[in-house]
Amino acid sequence: MAPMTSTDRPSGLDPQIAARLKRSPDGLLPAIAQQYDTDEVLMLGWMDDEALHRTLSTGRCTYWSRSRQEYWVKGDSSGHVQWVKSVALDCDADTVLVRVDQVGAACHTGARTCFDTDVLLADAGSGAAARGQ
Repeated sequence: MAPMTSTDRPSGLDPQIAARLKRSPDGLLPAIAQQYDTDEVLMLGWMDDEALHRTLSTGRCTYWSRSRQEYWVKGDSSGHVQWVKSVALDCDADTVLVRVDQVGAACHTGARTCFDTDVLLADAGSGAAARGQ
């Protein structure tokens, strides 16, 4: 069975917002969740038009699960809720930044953030890349 695309799922998203979005071929946008008061990047999820609509209208992050092909509201099963503080599109309208108040772990592994276990470069300010070499 072929994966569903955003055109296969009805959406209540404001048509003016929907018209601005630049989606992947499967109808999705990357959605970066960031802690609103510390700027800590917590996770990346995927939203289609309806997930964005639900996020905007409920104040809780709703994502589209590419593996399960269904919507999931962050925290419904884990209790690790993301309370939405603000939502912004990037300059190209192809990525969403959701600033949240994260309750508990953001990562499915139980870690606070999905970006803390495999650091590829740290403190680049003192390295050759920072000096333009």
